[in-house]
Amino acid sequence: MAKRKPKLASGAGRKHRGTGRSAPSGRDSARRRSAGTSSAGGLWLYGVHPVLAALANPRRRIQRLLLSPEAAQTWGQRLRQERAAAHAQVAAETLSRPEIEAFLPEGAVHQGLAAQVAPLDQPFLEEVATGGGQDAAARRVILLLDQVTDPHNVGAVLRSAAAFGALAVVSLDKGAPEESGTLAKSASGALEVVPYIKVTNLARALDSLKEAGFWCLGLAGEAPGSLAGSDPAEAVALVLGAEGSGLRRLTRERCDLLVRLPTRPPIESLNISNAAAVALYELLGRG
Repeated sequence: MAKRKPKLASGAGRKHRGTGRSAPSGRDSARRRSAGTSSAGGLWLYGVHPVLAALANPRRRIQRLLLSPEAAQTWGQRLRQERAAAHAQVAAETLSRPEIEAFLPEGAVHQGLAAQVAPLDQPFLEEVATGGGQDAAARRVILLLDQVTDPHNVGAVLRSAAAFGALAVVSLDKGAPEESGTLAKSASGALEVVPYIKVTNLARALDSLKEAGFWCLGLAGEAPGSLAGSDPAEAVALVLGAEGSGLRRLTRERCDLLVRLPTRPPIESLNISNAAAVALYELLGRG
């Protein structure tokens, strides 16, 4: 059942880009924001799924591709078949595993594959919320993470978002993990297909989504009603808080409804990546 468009909070009548601020004018208005800041040499992705997905993504700028002799034999044909035309001229360098490890964080599980890349240019939140190309009959879901700082958790949420078809994952500029090899490894390729958008103010981002017709739901363990029983609208902004602290007060106040995922004793709650997966299945996976 379609929900009526919620009443906008004060100040939500203005257009806000992904930063939670008014969009800049002139040439800057067309500029995309990177979810991660790179060093002069870019950042390193590693592991089979992140590297394959990066090669298949024409929007990704790839600077170097490193393979161990074993990985070249195992994955070489697939790397050639799945790479986007934009990366046709990227030549693979064959190095020993210790030579590859010299470029990566200590302990990185690289499986003999690594790619040096530039961070992705991400769309503005407003563009995702109002963009076309979506099935008009399908529910649209955007995930927002309130002070979630662990790159493994954010990567796992991105993976679930890709699996169930969420439009984007939104995090705060301050404290949220940047695009990195660790995050990309946890996302298992999803970083290349799901926008990872940073905003400076989550409450204003929710106002912007309300303006675009989204129904804002917050997951909270103490909420009286369940997500399954909430009769969600066809456009949902689902907010998940950090483990332990949960949703902050201003975030709660911006939500149209707080809902919970029922669990049985002795388990009181799920970690954020599991909660995101269950909630996305409830919203997008059934049927």
